[in-house]
Amino acid sequence: MSNKVFVLDTNVFLHDPEAILKFQNSNIVIPLVVLEELDKLKRFSDELGKNARQVIRFIEGLQGSIFKGALLENGSFLSIFIDDKKEGVKGFPLSLEPKKHRILFAAYRIKQQGYEVVIMISKDFVLRIKAESIGIEAQDYENLKESLDTLYSGYRKLEVEKRQIDELMTRGHLELSEEKFFPNEFCRFTYKEESTVLGKYNGKKERMERLSAQNEEVWGVRPLNDKQRCAMNLLLSDEIKLVTLVGQAGTGKTLIALTAGLRKVFDEGVYGRILVSRPIMPLGKDIGYLPGTKEEKIYNWMQPIYDNLEFICESISGIEKTPETKQWIMESEKIEMEAVTFIRGRSLANTYIIIDEAQNLTPHEIKAIISRAGKGTKVILTGDPTQIDNPYLNKNSNGLTYVIEKFKSHGIYGHMLFSKTERSQLAALAAKIL
Repeated sequence: MSNKVFVLDTNVFLHDPEAILKFQNSNIVIPLVVLEELDKLKRFSDELGKNARQVIRFIEGLQGSIFKGALLENGSFLSIFIDDKKEGVKGFPLSLEPKKHRILFAAYRIKQQGYEVVIMISKDFVLRIKAESIGIEAQDYENLKESLDTLYSGYRKLEVEKRQIDELMTRGHLELSEEKFFPNEFCRFTYKEESTVLGKYNGKKERMERLSAQNEEVWGVRPLNDKQRCAMNLLLSDEIKLVTLVGQAGTGKTLIALTAGLRKVFDEGVYGRILVSRPIMPLGKDIGYLPGTKEEKIYNWMQPIYDNLEFICESISGIEKTPETKQWIMESEKIEMEAVTFIRGRSLANTYIIIDEAQNLTPHEIKAIISRAGKGTKVILTGDPTQIDNPYLNKNSNGLTYVIEKFKSHGIYGHMLFSKTERSQLAALAAKIL
């Protein structure tokens, strides 16, 4: 057994309820205060409550005395630390009144017992700083984490020879053995400034195929740049079951996703309905603070979706008939708005699902949503990992970033990273200089 001890914070379990199993052949310590916090959270019906219940049930099911320690299947040794105040807090410089400090105290006391390495694992940056200030090594929970800086973009540019451009244009496909592409990855091929063509990699046939010019309007919306064209191709492809669209505000992520959904549901009948959802973050994942029924509360949180829908209706019907067109769409009962909280537990078949602001979800919350997809369902995740409201997530640990790296090599998945704001000249300038 390793002489290294990991002390886990509450937020680690809320981020990943299976965190205990990720530390192999190690000593794992859970302060009693962490169990107390999980016990309070377990009554909630949201994802945090679900995670808290899962952790408590796992610990309850362990064989032997949890206070003396229990040996896990992965070779680790798990125990509970009780901070007995009767033994005093000599040398510990912080008050034990805040519960977070009791987690620090557990790590401090364990280090005093003679262990060579004691590491506190927490998603709380400030708590990690406090730990380092009193001589306790602290680390972020790195599992379920991918780097945004090296994130797969779904699109690249490549300088090639003139004959390769001609071959892709005439034959419609091109084999590039010297280049490695992911399934459904796009590439803009250029030869100096003379010729250019856009291609999409076919993972099954292992070749690049020319992307036909897609300048037609889809419900009044026309792609304005290369990446929007590529995203529209992914959204309209029935073989692709999961699509992620990432970019800053105004790049057209939600608009294009909704437009393609209207085409697939109303025009082609590929899916029976559109389900649009967003995480309820500003008031702690709770919509109870707003007046009215659930539908009336959700309307306020879904206003950005309705704004996009109004823009689409105006594009195809004109300003005067926009209210009438919007009413017809909503009364068709083929478009549904729902909070992410209420998706868990549902089985969604033959549905075009859009999850907006997905960067505010944990990897486990994203997994719970994608696993709801039944037969004939397509899932679209949109968001901006640089704009996160969840206090325990960052650009690298959020569910959206995690999904992109895990799915990029699979043929039923497509991704596009937007870089150009198309909302307006003002919005583009603000995104650039502010």
